[in-house]
Amino acid sequence: MALIFMRFGGFGTGENASPMEFAAYAGTIEDITIPEQAQIIALGEATHGNVEFQQLKLDVFKGMVEHYGVRAFALEGDYGGCEQVNRYIHGGEGTAQEAAVAIGFAIYRTEEMAKLISFMRQYNESAAKGEDLHFYGFDMQRYVYSFRFLTEACKKLGVDNGNLEKLMVGDNWSDKYDYPARVEMITHIKTELEGKENSVQTIHLADMLLQYCELQTTADPDLRDRLMAENTQWIAEQEREAGCERIFVAGHNSHVAKWGSYDSMGKLLANELGEGYYVIGTDFYKTYCNMPNGSSGRRTNQVFYSYDPLAKAAKMAGLDICWLDFAKASESPVLAEQIAQYTYMGTLGEGYSWFMRLLPPSYRMFQPPAELYNGMIFVAEANPTTIISEE
Repeated sequence: MALIFMRFGGFGTGENASPMEFAAYAGTIEDITIPEQAQIIALGEATHGNVEFQQLKLDVFKGMVEHYGVRAFALEGDYGGCEQVNRYIHGGEGTAQEAAVAIGFAIYRTEEMAKLISFMRQYNESAAKGEDLHFYGFDMQRYVYSFRFLTEACKKLGVDNGNLEKLMVGDNWSDKYDYPARVEMITHIKTELEGKENSVQTIHLADMLLQYCELQTTADPDLRDRLMAENTQWIAEQEREAGCERIFVAGHNSHVAKWGSYDSMGKLLANELGEGYYVIGTDFYKTYCNMPNGSSGRRTNQVFYSYDPLAKAAKMAGLDICWLDFAKASESPVLAEQIAQYTYMGTLGEGYSWFMRLLPPSYRMFQPPAELYNGMIFVAEANPTTIISEE
């Protein structure tokens, strides 16, 4: 009985919505439609370690590019590392796999991410002027590429960066300076840059380093999401100035959801933009998820089940991957009630511990789906990613 409980996160996988009713309203990824007023279109992922959720980034993004004039892909990844990807898709040297490694997180060192990057590079090779795709990051948890590109840009703009270069030894911070000293020196460089023409991108690199330093020295649990919301707005503004009214954003469900118990990035954006923020959530019925052990860091594939009646209905209806538009589903009294009530949904981060199996709520989000998202994509059985070696 204990083994059954630990495997299924309880003694079963929960109730399910009517498979017949669900199938009548479910569609494919190609059926996703976006309201005209949407400015930021977000795609969440229930886990970081599944092939299908990685593939969905490309599948949904292609539709946004083709039908909605989206030209920017913004990822929950290091801004500087994503700038390295952006240079690659605009003809830079290397391979798509190497570009994926530059993002700085193991979860993106996958063939699925390399395929997304390859698609963007190939698209740009034949894109008309001003119609090229851009790759951004809105996170600030890494600093190597942001620092490297900041020092390079300072040289081009004629800003003395001699003191700035002292902050790093190779790819690591110099231990001669603490965080307050780093902030002071980077802030000085930022002030110098503000007097230069064509320095917006470079100033943002300085901001990313300042955000990184702030993140390391605060106990505020909501700071990262607030900064990611600000960075996403900055990306949207850059694209608007280039003539593009919409951007596409990809991150974990917990960050992009438009409502929750804390001030998530998505909640802040939804409060600011209202219907201008459109978010697609995801869930699984069963996942074999690639996750690192919290103590050793060794990655293993772990099995979990969601407790989501909608995901189970998709599984029972024989739908491997499907899309449910909540506006459309609201026409069904049965589904309208289901998406409006509190529901346990699968949500796995970048870390595994055995106690998760004893505490099912630790890997499930208990919220009303319709409050979190405008619609959801369901994956019946999600398969583990394979991490590309850095070497």
